[in-house]
Amino acid sequence: MDNRTGSFWRLEHTNRRETVTLVVVFMILFTALGCGLDFMMGNLRLADGQLSGFPILTIVALAIGSIQSIASYYGGASIVLASVHARPLTADSAAHQMVLDVIGEMALAARMPVPRAYIIDDAAPNAFATGRDPAHSVICVTSGLVDEMDREELQGVLGHEMAHIRDYDIRTMMMIAVLVGGVALLADFVYRWAWFGGFGARGGNRDSNNGGGSAGVLIAIAVFVLAALAPIFAQLIAMGVSRQREYLADASSVEFTRNPRALLRALERIAETESPLRKASRGVAHLFIVNPFEGAHHDGEGFFANLLSTHPPLIRRIERLRVLAGEAAPGTPAAPAPGGGAS
Repeated sequence: MDNRTGSFWRLEHTNRRETVTLVVVFMILFTALGCGLDFMMGNLRLADGQLSGFPILTIVALAIGSIQSIASYYGGASIVLASVHARPLTADSAAHQMVLDVIGEMALAARMPVPRAYIIDDAAPNAFATGRDPAHSVICVTSGLVDEMDREELQGVLGHEMAHIRDYDIRTMMMIAVLVGGVALLADFVYRWAWFGGFGARGGNRDSNNGGGSAGVLIAIAVFVLAALAPIFAQLIAMGVSRQREYLADASSVEFTRNPRALLRALERIAETESPLRKASRGVAHLFIVNPFEGAHHDGEGFFANLLSTHPPLIRRIERLRVLAGEAAPGTPAAPAPGGGAS
Protein backbone atom coordinates (compact mmCIF):
# COMPACT_ATOMS: atom_id res chain seq x y z
CA MET A 1 0.00 0.00 0.00
CA ASP A 2 1.53 3.36 -1.02
CA ASN A 3 1.51 6.43 1.20
CA ARG A 4 -1.34 8.04 -0.68
CA THR A 5 -3.58 4.99 -0.41
CA GLY A 6 -2.69 4.72 3.27
CA SER A 7 -3.65 8.35 3.83
CA PHE A 8 -7.04 7.70 2.20
CA TRP A 9 -7.64 4.79 4.57
CA ARG A 10 -6.72 7.02 7.51
CA LEU A 11 -9.12 9.69 6.31
CA GLU A 12 -11.91 7.13 5.96
CA HIS A 13 -11.18 5.76 9.45
CA THR A 14 -11.18 9.30 10.87
CA ASN A 15 -14.48 10.11 9.20
CA ARG A 16 -16.02 6.86 10.43
CA ARG A 17 -14.96 7.73 13.98
CA GLU A 18 -16.24 11.30 13.65
CA THR A 19 -19.56 10.07 12.28
CA VAL A 20 -20.05 7.78 15.28
CA THR A 21 -19.08 10.61 17.64
CA LEU A 22 -21.54 12.97 15.97
CA VAL A 23 -24.36 10.45 16.23
CA VAL A 24 -23.60 10.02 19.94
CA VAL A 25 -23.60 13.79 20.47
CA PHE A 26 -26.92 14.19 18.70
CA MET A 27 -28.41 11.28 20.64
CA ILE A 28 -27.37 13.01 23.86
CA LEU A 29 -29.16 16.16 22.67
CA PHE A 30 -32.29 14.15 21.87
CA THR A 31 -32.15 12.46 25.28
CA ALA A 32 -31.67 15.73 27.14
CA LEU A 33 -34.59 17.36 25.34
CA GLY A 34 -36.84 14.36 25.99
CA CYS A 35 -35.81 14.27 29.66
CA GLY A 36 -36.58 17.97 30.00
CA LEU A 37 -40.01 17.46 28.52
CA ASP A 38 -40.62 14.54 30.92
CA PHE A 39 -39.97 16.87 33.84
CA MET A 40 -42.24 19.53 32.37
CA MET A 41 -45.03 16.99 31.85
CA GLY A 42 -44.59 15.54 35.34
CA ASN A 43 -43.55 12.09 34.10
CA LEU A 44 -40.34 12.53 36.08
CA ARG A 45 -40.34 14.13 39.53
CA LEU A 46 -37.62 15.28 41.84
CA ALA A 47 -38.67 15.29 45.50
CA ASP A 48 -36.31 15.47 48.47
CA GLY A 49 -33.39 14.60 46.26
CA GLN A 50 -35.10 11.46 44.95
CA LEU A 51 -35.96 10.92 41.31
CA SER A 52 -39.20 9.07 40.57
CA GLY A 53 -41.50 8.41 37.64
CA PHE A 54 -41.03 6.88 34.20
CA PRO A 55 -39.19 8.76 31.38
CA ILE A 56 -41.64 7.96 28.61
CA LEU A 57 -40.83 11.07 26.53
CA THR A 58 -37.10 10.49 26.93
CA ILE A 59 -37.59 7.04 25.44
CA VAL A 60 -39.68 8.54 22.64
CA ALA A 61 -36.97 11.12 21.92
CA LEU A 62 -34.33 8.39 21.86
CA ALA A 63 -36.46 6.38 19.46
CA ILE A 64 -36.87 9.43 17.22
CA GLY A 65 -33.12 10.05 17.29
CA SER A 66 -32.36 6.41 16.48
CA ILE A 67 -34.83 6.38 13.60
CA GLN A 68 -33.39 9.62 12.23
CA SER A 69 -29.83 8.28 12.49
CA ILE A 70 -30.76 5.17 10.52
CA ALA A 71 -32.83 7.18 8.04
CA SER A 72 -30.03 9.70 7.53
CA TYR A 73 -27.53 6.90 6.85
CA TYR A 74 -29.62 4.98 4.33
CA GLY A 75 -31.91 7.69 2.96
CA GLY A 76 -30.15 10.94 3.77
CA ALA A 77 -29.13 11.63 0.19
CA SER A 78 -32.72 11.43 -1.00
CA ILE A 79 -33.83 13.73 1.83
CA VAL A 80 -31.15 16.29 0.97
CA LEU A 81 -31.92 16.17 -2.77
CA ALA A 82 -35.64 16.59 -2.12
CA SER A 83 -35.02 19.54 0.20
CA VAL A 84 -33.25 21.47 -2.58
CA HIS A 85 -35.69 20.35 -5.31
CA ALA A 86 -32.99 18.57 -7.31
CA ARG A 87 -33.78 16.36 -10.30
CA PRO A 88 -31.68 13.79 -12.18
CA LEU A 89 -29.30 15.30 -14.72
CA THR A 90 -29.67 13.75 -18.15
CA ALA A 91 -27.75 14.21 -21.38
CA ASP A 92 -30.51 16.30 -22.98
CA SER A 93 -28.16 19.09 -24.06
CA ALA A 94 -24.51 19.56 -24.93
CA ALA A 95 -23.89 21.41 -21.66
CA HIS A 96 -25.46 18.63 -19.59
CA GLN A 97 -23.48 16.00 -21.51
CA MET A 98 -20.30 17.91 -20.72
CA VAL A 99 -21.11 17.83 -17.00
CA LEU A 100 -21.70 14.08 -17.14
CA ASP A 101 -18.44 13.59 -19.04
CA VAL A 102 -16.47 15.65 -16.50
CA ILE A 103 -18.00 13.72 -13.58
CA GLY A 104 -16.82 10.53 -15.27
CA GLU A 105 -13.34 11.98 -15.75
CA MET A 106 -13.05 13.03 -12.11
CA ALA A 107 -14.29 9.62 -10.94
CA LEU A 108 -11.61 7.99 -13.06
CA ALA A 109 -8.94 10.33 -11.65
CA ALA A 110 -10.08 9.53 -8.10
CA ARG A 111 -10.40 5.79 -8.88
CA MET A 112 -13.97 5.86 -7.62
CA PRO A 113 -17.35 4.70 -8.99
CA VAL A 114 -19.11 7.32 -11.09
CA PRO A 115 -21.60 9.20 -8.86
CA ARG A 116 -25.18 9.81 -9.90
CA ALA A 117 -25.70 13.32 -11.26
CA TYR A 118 -28.47 15.75 -10.23
CA ILE A 119 -29.24 19.36 -11.05
CA ILE A 120 -30.99 22.23 -9.25
CA ASP A 121 -32.78 24.77 -11.43
CA ASP A 122 -31.18 27.86 -9.89
CA ALA A 123 -29.12 30.62 -11.47
CA ALA A 124 -26.54 30.79 -8.65
CA PRO A 125 -23.41 28.74 -9.52
CA ASN A 126 -22.89 26.08 -6.87
CA ALA A 127 -22.54 22.32 -6.32
CA PHE A 128 -22.41 19.70 -3.60
CA ALA A 129 -21.85 15.97 -3.11
CA THR A 130 -23.76 13.65 -0.80
CA GLY A 131 -24.32 9.97 -0.08
CA ARG A 132 -23.18 7.38 2.45
CA ASP A 133 -20.15 6.05 0.52
CA PRO A 134 -18.57 6.23 -2.96
CA ALA A 135 -20.81 3.42 -4.25
CA HIS A 136 -23.94 5.37 -3.23
CA SER A 137 -22.79 8.91 -3.97
CA VAL A 138 -24.41 11.85 -5.74
CA ILE A 139 -23.01 15.03 -7.22
CA CYS A 140 -25.51 17.84 -7.63
CA VAL A 141 -24.89 21.02 -9.64
CA THR A 142 -26.99 24.11 -10.20
CA SER A 143 -28.11 25.24 -13.64
CA GLY A 144 -26.15 28.43 -12.99
CA LEU A 145 -22.95 26.45 -12.62
CA VAL A 146 -23.61 24.60 -15.88
CA ASP A 147 -24.40 27.82 -17.74
CA GLU A 148 -21.49 29.91 -16.44
CA MET A 149 -18.57 27.48 -16.20
CA ASP A 150 -16.39 26.25 -19.03
CA ARG A 151 -15.03 22.72 -19.08
CA GLU A 152 -11.86 23.56 -17.15
CA GLU A 153 -13.79 25.34 -14.40
CA LEU A 154 -16.26 22.45 -14.18
CA GLN A 155 -13.33 20.10 -13.72
CA GLY A 156 -12.15 22.15 -10.77
CA VAL A 157 -15.56 22.23 -9.07
CA LEU A 158 -16.41 18.59 -9.72
CA GLY A 159 -12.92 17.53 -8.67
CA HIS A 160 -13.56 19.27 -5.34
CA GLU A 161 -16.82 17.36 -4.90
CA MET A 162 -15.17 14.08 -5.90
CA ALA A 163 -12.63 14.69 -3.13
CA HIS A 164 -15.47 14.86 -0.58
CA ILE A 165 -16.71 11.52 -1.89
CA ARG A 166 -13.30 9.86 -1.86
CA ASP A 167 -12.53 11.05 1.67
CA TYR A 168 -15.97 9.95 2.97
CA ASP A 169 -16.81 13.53 3.98
CA ILE A 170 -20.18 13.01 2.33
CA ARG A 171 -21.36 10.52 4.95
CA THR A 172 -20.57 12.76 7.89
CA MET A 173 -21.98 15.89 6.25
CA MET A 174 -25.14 14.14 5.07
CA MET A 175 -25.93 12.78 8.53
CA ILE A 176 -25.30 16.18 10.06
CA ALA A 177 -27.74 17.76 7.61
CA VAL A 178 -30.54 15.37 8.64
CA LEU A 179 -29.78 15.27 12.37
CA VAL A 180 -29.48 19.05 12.69
CA GLY A 181 -33.00 19.33 11.32
CA GLY A 182 -34.24 16.68 13.74
CA VAL A 183 -32.74 18.44 16.76
CA ALA A 184 -34.21 21.76 15.63
CA LEU A 185 -37.72 20.28 15.27
CA LEU A 186 -37.61 18.53 18.65
CA ALA A 187 -36.17 21.59 20.39
CA ASP A 188 -38.87 23.79 18.86
CA PHE A 189 -41.57 21.40 20.10
CA VAL A 190 -40.10 21.34 23.62
CA TYR A 191 -39.73 25.11 23.69
CA ARG A 192 -43.26 25.78 22.46
CA TRP A 193 -44.82 23.26 24.84
CA ALA A 194 -42.82 24.61 27.78
CA TRP A 195 -43.87 28.16 26.98
CA PHE A 196 -47.51 27.62 26.10
CA GLY A 197 -48.30 24.50 28.10
CA GLY A 198 -45.77 24.02 30.85
CA PHE A 199 -46.34 27.39 32.48
CA GLY A 200 -50.10 27.63 32.09
CA ALA A 201 -52.65 27.06 34.76
CA ARG A 202 -50.92 23.80 35.67
CA GLY A 203 -47.52 25.39 36.18
CA GLY A 204 -47.89 25.45 39.94
CA ASN A 205 -48.73 21.76 39.98
CA ARG A 206 -45.56 21.02 38.04
CA ASP A 207 -43.55 22.78 40.69
CA SER A 208 -45.18 20.87 43.51
CA ASN A 209 -44.78 17.58 41.68
CA ASN A 210 -41.11 18.26 41.30
CA GLY A 211 -40.55 18.65 44.97
CA GLY A 212 -40.95 22.36 45.59
CA GLY A 213 -40.87 25.59 43.67
CA SER A 214 -37.09 25.97 43.55
CA ALA A 215 -36.48 22.59 41.89
CA GLY A 216 -39.32 23.11 39.44
CA VAL A 217 -38.08 26.57 38.49
CA LEU A 218 -34.52 25.34 38.00
CA ILE A 219 -35.70 22.46 35.82
CA ALA A 220 -37.91 24.80 33.80
CA ILE A 221 -35.04 27.22 33.24
CA ALA A 222 -32.76 24.35 32.20
CA VAL A 223 -35.37 23.13 29.71
CA PHE A 224 -35.77 26.61 28.22
CA VAL A 225 -32.02 27.09 27.89
CA LEU A 226 -31.50 23.63 26.39
CA ALA A 227 -34.35 24.03 23.90
CA ALA A 228 -32.99 27.40 22.84
CA LEU A 229 -29.34 26.36 22.58
CA ALA A 230 -29.62 22.82 21.18
CA PRO A 231 -30.31 23.90 17.56
CA ILE A 232 -27.53 26.50 17.76
CA PHE A 233 -25.10 23.94 19.15
CA ALA A 234 -26.07 21.45 16.44
CA GLN A 235 -25.56 24.08 13.74
CA LEU A 236 -22.16 25.03 15.16
CA ILE A 237 -21.14 21.37 14.93
CA ALA A 238 -22.14 21.35 11.26
CA MET A 239 -20.21 24.55 10.58
CA GLY A 240 -17.05 23.43 12.34
CA VAL A 241 -16.96 20.03 10.64
CA SER A 242 -17.58 21.59 7.23
CA ARG A 243 -14.91 24.30 7.39
CA GLN A 244 -12.02 21.98 8.11
CA ARG A 245 -12.77 19.84 5.05
CA GLU A 246 -12.95 22.54 2.39
CA TYR A 247 -9.24 23.34 2.16
CA LEU A 248 -8.38 19.64 1.82
CA ALA A 249 -10.98 19.16 -0.92
CA ASP A 250 -9.58 22.21 -2.76
CA ALA A 251 -6.11 20.66 -2.72
CA SER A 252 -7.47 17.29 -3.85
CA SER A 253 -9.21 18.97 -6.79
CA VAL A 254 -5.83 20.22 -7.94
CA GLU A 255 -4.51 16.65 -7.57
CA PHE A 256 -7.29 15.24 -9.77
CA THR A 257 -7.19 17.92 -12.48
CA ARG A 258 -3.41 18.52 -12.38
CA ASN A 259 -4.41 22.14 -12.90
CA PRO A 260 -4.62 24.59 -9.97
CA ARG A 261 -6.07 27.20 -12.32
CA ALA A 262 -9.23 25.12 -12.85
CA LEU A 263 -10.73 25.51 -9.37
CA LEU A 264 -9.14 28.94 -8.94
CA ARG A 265 -10.97 30.29 -11.98
CA ALA A 266 -14.20 28.65 -10.85
CA LEU A 267 -14.05 30.18 -7.37
CA GLU A 268 -13.17 33.57 -8.83
CA ARG A 269 -16.21 33.36 -11.09
CA ILE A 270 -18.43 32.30 -8.18
CA ALA A 271 -17.05 35.24 -6.17
CA GLU A 272 -18.55 37.57 -8.76
CA THR A 273 -22.05 36.23 -8.09
CA GLU A 274 -24.26 38.44 -5.96
CA SER A 275 -27.43 36.34 -5.86
CA PRO A 276 -27.78 33.61 -3.20
CA LEU A 277 -29.11 30.15 -3.93
CA ARG A 278 -32.89 30.36 -3.63
CA LYS A 279 -33.56 26.66 -3.15
CA ALA A 280 -31.09 25.95 -0.35
CA SER A 281 -31.85 25.82 3.36
CA ARG A 282 -29.63 26.57 6.34
CA GLY A 283 -29.63 22.90 7.24
CA VAL A 284 -27.80 21.89 4.05
CA ALA A 285 -25.67 25.01 3.52
CA HIS A 286 -22.53 23.23 4.75
CA LEU A 287 -22.75 20.72 1.88
CA PHE A 288 -22.15 23.22 -0.93
CA ILE A 289 -18.77 24.16 -2.39
CA VAL A 290 -19.40 27.76 -1.31
CA ASN A 291 -21.89 29.18 1.17
CA PRO A 292 -25.16 29.30 -0.80
CA PHE A 293 -26.37 32.37 1.12
CA GLU A 294 -23.26 34.56 0.92
CA GLY A 295 -20.98 35.85 -1.78
CA ALA A 296 -17.30 36.59 -1.38
CA HIS A 297 -18.13 40.08 -0.18
CA HIS A 298 -19.70 38.53 2.94
CA ASP A 299 -16.70 36.36 3.78
CA GLY A 300 -15.45 37.81 7.03
CA GLU A 301 -12.42 36.89 9.05
CA GLY A 302 -11.75 36.70 12.73
CA PHE A 303 -12.96 34.38 15.45
CA PHE A 304 -16.68 35.18 15.43
CA ALA A 305 -16.96 35.46 11.65
CA ASN A 306 -15.34 32.06 11.21
CA LEU A 307 -17.33 30.51 14.06
CA LEU A 308 -20.62 31.41 12.41
CA SER A 309 -19.62 30.47 8.85
CA THR A 310 -20.17 27.12 7.18
CA HIS A 311 -17.10 27.65 4.99
CA PRO A 312 -13.63 29.17 5.31
CA PRO A 313 -13.40 32.65 3.75
CA LEU A 314 -13.61 32.32 -0.02
CA ILE A 315 -10.86 34.90 -0.49
CA ARG A 316 -8.52 32.69 1.56
CA ARG A 317 -9.32 29.66 -0.56
CA ILE A 318 -8.62 31.69 -3.69
CA GLU A 319 -5.36 32.94 -2.18
CA ARG A 320 -4.18 29.38 -1.45
CA LEU A 321 -4.98 28.27 -4.99
CA ARG A 322 -3.09 31.23 -6.38
CA VAL A 323 -0.06 30.09 -4.43
CA LEU A 324 -0.43 26.59 -5.89
CA ALA A 325 -0.72 28.13 -9.36
CA GLY A 326 2.45 30.15 -8.79
CA GLU A 327 0.61 33.47 -8.99
CA ALA A 328 1.39 34.65 -5.44
CA ALA A 329 4.09 34.03 -2.89
CA PRO A 330 3.09 32.39 0.41
CA GLY A 331 2.14 34.97 3.02
CA THR A 332 1.48 37.80 0.55
CA PRO A 333 -1.96 39.41 0.47
CA ALA A 334 -4.25 38.06 -2.19
CA ALA A 335 -5.55 40.36 -4.85
CA PRO A 336 -9.28 41.09 -4.68
CA ALA A 337 -11.51 38.63 -6.45
CA PRO A 338 -12.96 39.78 -9.76
CA GLY A 339 -15.81 42.20 -9.24
CA GLY A 340 -14.19 43.74 -6.15
CA GLY A 341 -16.54 41.86 -3.86
CA ALA A 342 -14.03 40.50 -1.36
CA SER A 343 -12.82 42.54 1.55
